Amino acid sequence: MIANRLIIWLFFEPNKSYIRLMKYNWELSDWPNFTFSLTNIERKLYDFAQETGEVNALLKSLPNDVRQETILEMILAEAIKTSAIESEFLSREDVMSSIKNNLGINKTPEIVKDKRASGIADLMIDVRNKFAEDLSEQVLFNWHKLLFANNKTINVGSWRTGDEKMQVVSGRLGNEQVHFEAPPSSSVSKEMNRFFEWFNRTSPNKETEIKDPIIRAAIAHLYFESIHPYEDGNGRIGRAIAEKAISQTLGRPVSLSLSKTIESDKAKYYQALKNAQKSNEITDWLIYFVDVVLNAQIEAKKMIDFTLNKIKVFDFFKETLNERQQKVLQKMYSFGLDGFIGGMSTKKYISITGTSKATATRDLQALENLGVLVASGGGRSIHYNLNYT
Repeated sequence: MIANRLIIWLFFEPNKSYIRLMKYNWELSDWPNFTFSLTNIERKLYDFAQETGEVNALLKSLPNDVRQETILEMILAEAIKTSAIESEFLSREDVMSSIKNNLGINKTPEIVKDKRASGIADLMIDVRNKFAEDLSEQVLFNWHKLLFANNKTINVGSWRTGDEKMQVVSGRLGNEQVHFEAPPSSSVSKEMNRFFEWFNRTSPNKETEIKDPIIRAAIAHLYFESIHPYEDGNGRIGRAIAEKAISQTLGRPVSLSLSKTIESDKAKYYQALKNAQKSNEITDWLIYFVDVVLNAQIEAKKMIDFTLNKIKVFDFFKETLNERQQKVLQKMYSFGLDGFIGGMSTKKYISITGTSKATATRDLQALENLGVLVASGGGRSIHYNLNYT
């Protein structure tokens, strides 16, 4: 089962033999001529068009500062979750500081110690700002360099090389399960040139334009992941390509986090990819991907409500909240829709503010009475969560 194992990318010795009874999609005679049916997903494609229109209208109606904060939260969620899918867990504070530094929001750039946070933040901003540009080797090499700027263990900003097999494997050493084997390194450059040609030809107003943003993004992600051109970083860059495809087809930066939805059930994501890479008939993959994007867009509406709620709380109670309460609420809100892990307890409140137990208890009860927090549990196990209603 993939669900309980860490998915890793391994290189295997070229002289080691593996018995394989099936061919992967790139080995089939119809590669990469993907076929599919839209019969079971047309309604959901329509629903996405409606949802994305509503989100875009909502964002435009917000005051500039609220709109900016909402978009920042969406970029943050995508950066954090696309890394988490690869079992790389980054500090929210570091990633947000990197995003604000990149956008020039911080008048004095904040120091970010974790270069991985800076790299993924810079990648997210580049994808958003340059969505309309064609995709090319130079663009992807730049993205790869952003992700792995200080990595000395892999070839950064270049396709994988060597005779080793690139395989997607789970399980312990000696008891591995191979889920997918990518094309040999010798064919990566040719495959990627063909991928770039397909991606750019299917963009708006081109000769073979794919008008639906989800269909184009789904194919682009699967196509790229099947080539698997890098030693590392294929998942993160593949999801960035999907976001670029949606934004390019819509004609504006998309306001959602695909990775947040994917990360909520990684096992299903990996299984969908595994199944899709057995054939070039990809209807089931599209059904999965449409659900991911639609759920991500619905989640974006929740993010707008969350940001509005945050603004209202600090504005409405600005004369009521003391500095300790403001500091704690800012901390809780910084975790976004996922919520402050485990809720806010008296012990955590003391740790954040440095106050006494009696004061912490009194402050938390006051926030509950105001309707800002909701209490759960009782006695020593009582904890508080933000009230979104």
